[in-house]
Amino acid sequence: MALLELKNVTKRFGGLVAVNQVSLEIDKGEFVGIVGPNGSGKTTLFNVINGVFFPEEGTVTFEGRDITRLPPFKRAPLGIGRTFQIPRPFASATVRENIAVGAMFGTQGRSLNVDGSLQIADQIIERVDLTAHRDKPAGALTPVEKKLMEIARSLAMKPKLLLMDEAMAGMHPNDIDQMVSFIKRVAEEENIAIVAMVEHIMRAVVGLAEKVIVLHQGSKIVDAPTKEALEDPKVVEVYLGHAPED
Repeated sequence: MALLELKNVTKRFGGLVAVNQVSLEIDKGEFVGIVGPNGSGKTTLFNVINGVFFPEEGTVTFEGRDITRLPPFKRAPLGIGRTFQIPRPFASATVRENIAVGAMFGTQGRSLNVDGSLQIADQIIERVDLTAHRDKPAGALTPVEKKLMEIARSLAMKPKLLLMDEAMAGMHPNDIDQMVSFIKRVAEEENIAIVAMVEHIMRAVVGLAEKVIVLHQGSKIVDAPTKEALEDPKVVEVYLGHAPED
């Protein structure tokens, strides 16, 4: 049984079909890249998986349970975590407090008190190398540090599936390589499936994804192992614009 399954999902905004009859499966512990040009439907697809939007057609199933009409706050305790392209911290709260919020609303939330959530935050802070910023207000962090804290907050949820929305956009190539290595290590240790939305950071796609799902004008055009997907003529035409080796 797949961890996450979408069947013929369609999401419309008025006359615009943002996601068109998309079906996909994500297995436990799998690394998947969602790519496509601007306007291809990637963010809308993430929002459907996350519960921000409900589809007009199709179903979303998580661990065999139909969650098509569950809002985000009910999906999070089931094990669906998410980061955002633009980090959304509680600016006046400390880094530690921000990450503890993730623990409170994650899979262990019902069994955690405040102290337990802060303990998990401390463990994650050490793991992501944010110890020097532990007691700083989140609003005082640099953009890259905020992205790291956003990932840390999601990891504190102890998710089974982590949706990463362009988490490495704007990072230096060396930082991207380190982030990919860190995410892979944590995901493998904790058996987390990662679905990463990326724009044009090929080193992140190749370094992280075992398979790639390519969207174009709301439709899925390719769902294949990474190398095969990036060499597909349709992907070269609509997304890369050149041969992958270039």
